[in-house]
Amino acid sequence: MRAAIRHFASAAIAFLPFDSSAAALDAQEIAPGVYVLEGAVALASPANEGAVANSGFIVGRDAVAVIDPGGSVAEGASLVEAVRDRTQLPIRYVIYTHMHPDHVLAAAPVVAASGAEVVAHAKLARALAARAEYYVAGAIEALGAEATDALRVVLPDQEVEDAGKLDLGDRPLSLRAWPTAHTDNDLTVVDERTGTLFAGDLLFLHHLPVVDGSIKGWLAIKDELTALPATQAVPGHGPAVVDWPAASAEQFAYLATLADAVRAQIADGAGLAEAVEAIPPPAADWDLVEAFHRRNVTAAFTELEWE
Repeated sequence: MRAAIRHFASAAIAFLPFDSSAAALDAQEIAPGVYVLEGAVALASPANEGAVANSGFIVGRDAVAVIDPGGSVAEGASLVEAVRDRTQLPIRYVIYTHMHPDHVLAAAPVVAASGAEVVAHAKLARALAARAEYYVAGAIEALGAEATDALRVVLPDQEVEDAGKLDLGDRPLSLRAWPTAHTDNDLTVVDERTGTLFAGDLLFLHHLPVVDGSIKGWLAIKDELTALPATQAVPGHGPAVVDWPAASAEQFAYLATLADAVRAQIADGAGLAEAVEAIPPPAADWDLVEAFHRRNVTAAFTELEWE
């Protein structure tokens, strides 16, 4: 792991107000010292305050690591309260599993309250900086200007090139940076003590998987991903904790079926618009199909047509 230069966005949050009166989110202890705050399987809205991805934290002997703080200022403040309900140990790290706003936009109040260092995949800073304005604009549209007044994008302090370790005090965490899959900056975290994998959006349950990187790459890492030394996993979206690797089967079946369908359309000479109309939604019971299936067909087609 190598240190990265803290960017101006990180420096800006040092003076953000922290609302200590925020209500704590419901944190489930899924293993000793491992907590998950389960997000709604939904699009971000004022009703859910942008809490539509799973967040978590791990408590060691000396410190705490937060994993994917969430999607809004309110969620980040509430996450800090959830930590403080369980321990007064310092929050030393905020770990991003990837760049998407529902996972990272809550970092500012967490870092402002704790001074934590942000840790991410080596490719995340460039990707997040390029999309920061778009992500903030999207949050304002979804949550309202008042709810996003103090919103800041916080870029990483430490970058993981391939693999890395963090120690919270007799609590080693194994970090793994993946080649392009869900995004080009996916990072997983394994709590070695309990065999708990924080998979980020390399694992979807209930929420339809979303292809923003490479469908070929995502399918290509299946064997290596499912071989990680864990017995339970926290998906990026869906139930707080699931059996690992069994829970990944439905997601990979969807991705493989989608890739096959897109290749068949390309082989038949179909164009992108034709393929989007021709490939039906998945037969399995997924949520948010209308929001993401056609987008996935588009992403897969634009990649696979160049095979």
